[in-house]
Amino acid sequence: MLNQKIIIVTGGSGLLGRQMIKDINKNNGIAINADINHKTNLDENKVFFDVTNEDSIKKAYELINEKYGRIDGLVNNAYPRTSDWGTSFEQLSKASWSENVDLQLNSIFSCVQLIIPHLEKTQGSIINIGSIYGVVGNDFTIYENTKINPPVQYAAIKGGVINLSRYLASFYGSKNININTVSPGGIFDHQDPVFVEKYEKKVPMKRMGKPEDIAPTISFLCSDGASYITGQNIIVDGGWTCI
Repeated sequence: MLNQKIIIVTGGSGLLGRQMIKDINKNNGIAINADINHKTNLDENKVFFDVTNEDSIKKAYELINEKYGRIDGLVNNAYPRTSDWGTSFEQLSKASWSENVDLQLNSIFSCVQLIIPHLEKTQGSIINIGSIYGVVGNDFTIYENTKINPPVQYAAIKGGVINLSRYLASFYGSKNININTVSPGGIFDHQDPVFVEKYEKKVPMKRMGKPEDIAPTISFLCSDGASYITGQNIIVDGGWTCI
């Protein structure tokens, strides 16, 4: 399906990223794991990548392009955040708010802006990772009697990611660069059982998502089969947002 396309996945060593890498490779693509937690070894398709540092981003793109002669796609999946992530809205400092917006939303700006010259040559694809909470408001009842506190920054950032993707899709449509968002619903990651039970009761499919539920959509949007799809927010949530 992917015909040896070179696809960069930021945060490729994380929960979702690992499965994206696996699925891209399974579909005959070449997935580049761009992550801050390992050193560059392009023989293993790994590159050190700090999404908050433009020099790191540029260097990684240049190294990948030198090795493969092209870049066909970028998945903005990295999820950097501060140590106080989850602080309640009333207690959250403006400094922390600003830092998280910079870490997550502004880093996507840099990653996209710097890769455009490469993707203009290949008419490539960009997939940004959003969330259902960039589309609908939080249901705070599912967090009652748990220690989970959904961050206000997350909702604002993911909403921003979705509309940034629409802007970029419109801006670069004439250059045949496809830019879309994939918005997962709640992904199981050994959360508090009280939360899991409440969450699953609300989902029409009656379960939380798995990384394996998200990755195939990423691979498809990177493929030639999605060449006329741009500016879309594909929600993969088991039906959470349909009710």
